[in-house]
Amino acid sequence: MTRGGTVDVLTFNLNNPGRERAARQLAYLAARPEPVLVLTETANSAGCSYLEERFTAAGYSVTFPRPEQRGERGAMIVSRLATRPLPTGVDYLPHRAVGVTVDSDEGPVEVIGLYVPSRDATEVKTDRKRAFLQQCRLNLPGSERDGHRVVLGDFNVLEPTHVPRYRFFAPFEYEFYNWFEEAGYVDAFRHLHPDVLDYSWVGRTGDGYRYDHAHVTSGLADHHLRGCAYVHEPRTMADRLTDHSGLVVELGVRATAPLTVTDPVQAAEPVAALF
Repeated sequence: MTRGGTVDVLTFNLNNPGRERAARQLAYLAARPEPVLVLTETANSAGCSYLEERFTAAGYSVTFPRPEQRGERGAMIVSRLATRPLPTGVDYLPHRAVGVTVDSDEGPVEVIGLYVPSRDATEVKTDRKRAFLQQCRLNLPGSERDGHRVVLGDFNVLEPTHVPRYRFFAPFEYEFYNWFEEAGYVDAFRHLHPDVLDYSWVGRTGDGYRYDHAHVTSGLADHHLRGCAYVHEPRTMADRLTDHSGLVVELGVRATAPLTVTDPVQAAEPVAALF
């Protein structure tokens, strides 16, 4: 089947699923209306390989630079639209910064998915996260470059005005969030919902964190941003698919290069031959 429509994007943290949960995630993601999926917390694992193989077999464009180091995580972009590779310039942990370009009636739209490292109080993990964020700030394109762009994913940082305020976060993490505004981007969710408190991850004590973000270039924000909202069902359903809520960005630009795809769920379960 060929699906057209607008260039909407969903970012969804997979939480490195096992094979059984990956099959349930596949069914959910295949039914989503957004043609571009930015999947974070991937790994070189059986579950992520299953998703890559099933989407590819169904005709989707899949961009998945596999993390080589054991235990390392990254990002994957799955699209029902034709894509072209988009180098992000991020050389440190490059599998965590994945980019593609899709075509629309308003010209190319660049989609960059990020999965920022988490950290604890140790110096090693703090330095690792700081180095990756610095690479992004130095190499990701600013909004002044021609074209439309969306940078989204699990950033593992909060906005400086986050409510509630948590003492654990360091100035360099808030500086990364602020960099987007300095570079000419707009926080899509906050642009449309300036006063709403909503969270994409909730701890065991019920404390909420808005970890997952989407920043768009000013041209998209001013003329084509139609919606941006968290999708809590994958996190809150009884047999939850992941520990994060998804985040949808709706853009009022029409895709011009849809792919002909089949149902990846059916591709995942081929009918056995009778003879």
